[in-house]
Amino acid sequence: MTNDDGAARARTQITAGRTSLGIELGSTRIKACLVDSDGTPLADGSHEWENQFVDRVWTYSLDAVWSGLQACVAALHADVERRYGVRLTEVGALGVSAMMHGYLAFDARDELLVPFRTWRNTSTGPAAAELSALLGHNIPLRWSVAHLYQAVLDDEPHVPEVATITTLAGYVHWRLTGRRVLGVGDASGVFPVDTVTKDYDARMLAQLDELVAARRPGLRVADLLPRVLVAGQEAGRLTAEGAALLDPTGTLRPGAPMCPPEGDAGTGMVATNAVAPRTGNVSVGTSIFAMVVLERPLEGVHEELDLVTTPAGDLVAMVHCNNGASELGAWAEVFGRFATALGHPEAPDAVFGALLREALEGDADGGGLIAYNYLSGEPITGLAEGRPLFVRTPDSRLTLANFMRTQVYGAFATLSLGMRVLAAEGVELDVLAAHGGMFRTAGVAQRLLAAAVDAPVAVARTASEGGPWGIAVLAAYLHAASEQSLGDFLSTRVFAGSEVDVVRPLADDVAGYAAFLERYSAGLAVERAATEAI
Repeated sequence: MTNDDGAARARTQITAGRTSLGIELGSTRIKACLVDSDGTPLADGSHEWENQFVDRVWTYSLDAVWSGLQACVAALHADVERRYGVRLTEVGALGVSAMMHGYLAFDARDELLVPFRTWRNTSTGPAAAELSALLGHNIPLRWSVAHLYQAVLDDEPHVPEVATITTLAGYVHWRLTGRRVLGVGDASGVFPVDTVTKDYDARMLAQLDELVAARRPGLRVADLLPRVLVAGQEAGRLTAEGAALLDPTGTLRPGAPMCPPEGDAGTGMVATNAVAPRTGNVSVGTSIFAMVVLERPLEGVHEELDLVTTPAGDLVAMVHCNNGASELGAWAEVFGRFATALGHPEAPDAVFGALLREALEGDADGGGLIAYNYLSGEPITGLAEGRPLFVRTPDSRLTLANFMRTQVYGAFATLSLGMRVLAAEGVELDVLAAHGGMFRTAGVAQRLLAAAVDAPVAVARTASEGGPWGIAVLAAYLHAASEQSLGDFLSTRVFAGSEVDVVRPLADDVAGYAAFLERYSAGLAVERAATEAI
């Protein structure tokens, strides 16, 4: 098919309303991705935003949510018109995803009671510890139920007024459709899910309600939670009010069926075709996390691991780290500015790519250097706050190559500590798929990640599309769910014939990374001291 033929086919699907639209609210960018019936990307739009640290709480305002979504959709409209010369007036299906976890609490009048508390907050330690002990199930600091119970423990004034809680994706979906629902993957980061019933675990809910009743009689957590749906179930339709929220110009018409709102972990699994047992994926952005689909339940309860689900409701072990590629990006900006000061300005992607390629020239162990990317607290290593650090000994080898290799290693280090817990449980991986902007530079981050997790790492041609593409694919699945499982749909329709590059770990890289991680683990005392002193 020629480019002209492809454009004509895309134009026909757009004007006929046979496309699917996915919108994901990430940590630093809101992005929309429009796909055809087979999941091929047709157009996109984006809007940059950033969280605020207000009164020691990481948050985004709801005004920023809607202004950002509108800017993102406007950019999508412009991209469609630029590429195809037509207007996007309707879509065949729509889906919304966002950062998982956190706390959005509303009263009976649907008013927000306290500012949105994002996944990045680490103030729920007492609640998470008590709930984990009670339920015999790891409840991480960022889970919605930990935020709710911490508010109960702290006797926060808003608690008696709470009528419903949800995630960011659930909130946006509710405003677009009028329905308070969550996809099972996102729901599994609100409260533990029973993978048999594909719903909140009834026994654990009863235990929690009994615990809460002792402090807040009459407050039933079960009554506050959104309904759980699985991939392929229709989760409502875009209302006229919802369409106006997304597109105040009125170009986008209401009526599109919507898939269940999902978290960014679930959309990352879809975007990498990692929904079957013995597969997994790593998503690298502001945070970094791995999702590994399990063949069986784990034998123990581990603080380093969340037990969540795929969008279809299958059991997944999640290693979630609060800090990902942000510090690496900050250093790339510094070097980019230096190049400009020398009279050689380059685009940010070119600077980032050159620095990543330089990392491959470094010593396998990073030359004795250590880098901590902790902009915020990191529960896996027991840190409530973060201080980005670069540390070296007098006899280390400070070169640009070693510096960059160490920065990449530092982005993967906390993740690899969690992955070692899975390995000790006997969990085996055939392949780990990776996605995110870091992997646009071929063969660098992929090779170093393979060393960090000591497993083959695959990167597909759609790796840089990420979660927005994943939720668009889940929206497209609405039209195929009656005939195919999600796994079959991905394998036979979306990823059939896709190009995948698999890199296996090199022995020297694995040994070098192990030496780096030993220094990194010992140096955590320095990071801890920095949070206390600075």
